[in-house]
Amino acid sequence: MAFTAQDVKTLREMTSCGMMDCKKALVETDGDMDKAVEFLRENGLAKAAKKAGRVAAEGLVEAVVFGNSGVVVEVNSETDFVAKNEDFRNFVHSVAKAVADNNPADVEALKEIKTESGQTIGEALTEKIATIGENMNIRRFARYDGVNEAYIHGGGRIGVLVNFKVADESKAQSDEFKTFAKDVAMQIAAAAPQYARREDVPTETLEKEKEILKVQALNEGKPEAIVDKMVTGRIQKFYKEVCLVEQPFIKDPDISVSKYVDNTAKALGTDIEIVKFTRFERGEGIEKKEDDFAAEVAKMTGMA
Repeated sequence: MAFTAQDVKTLREMTSCGMMDCKKALVETDGDMDKAVEFLRENGLAKAAKKAGRVAAEGLVEAVVFGNSGVVVEVNSETDFVAKNEDFRNFVHSVAKAVADNNPADVEALKEIKTESGQTIGEALTEKIATIGENMNIRRFARYDGVNEAYIHGGGRIGVLVNFKVADESKAQSDEFKTFAKDVAMQIAAAAPQYARREDVPTETLEKEKEILKVQALNEGKPEAIVDKMVTGRIQKFYKEVCLVEQPFIKDPDISVSKYVDNTAKALGTDIEIVKFTRFERGEGIEKKEDDFAAEVAKMTGMA
């Protein structure tokens, strides 16, 4: 499999490794991006790669709670200018409200929902595209019922929705709980955990991580007799990085998020559990086309 200079750049952005190391990894793995990431990690050159590729698409992430339903939705546009448009922002909010009220199965079902104006969401989207003159897309959404907290960071760059189980739901209306819930949502926005707890990590993911850590330890020259113990120790560190409740609490790194949950539950006199969460970062995993200006000029001037 051949690879390009763009592949080297992408791998560098994913792993923060040097350009030559990334090139070597792609050579060694015949251009396979996933295997190149593993190669870099096994040789101790990279930490876990970023979950998504380069963030490049524009648009807006909206996270909001409507009564008993919480919603986070991402709507993309071509430019940041449109994302700041009040009409566009109002449309994104109406999309979130439609998700909350109708609980659609997917984006296609969402587009069939009728708004108060009589238009469907899909028709309203088409109208916005025609009016604003820019392509737009409703990309994804998540919806939870129950006790929720929504948080938006960076003016709609990151949106977080967290779902809690509170034994005495009346306590969820207290200022203390609301402060706690916002802290947890901010933690998710800042630390980007992938799972709520270690039990949520898929077996396949865990086994793959152990395999990488084992090769990494052997490449470091560690005796094979102690490699398994080293892997066990490093897996604990892995859990602290990817599992929300095991992460150090951003406002007090001396305690874990789990401990913060326990402290709050004790103070409020009720059991609290972080059930699940969704974190959307605008454009994650979408690579925006980059025009090569020099090449374009050369082409226009006949010098290509």
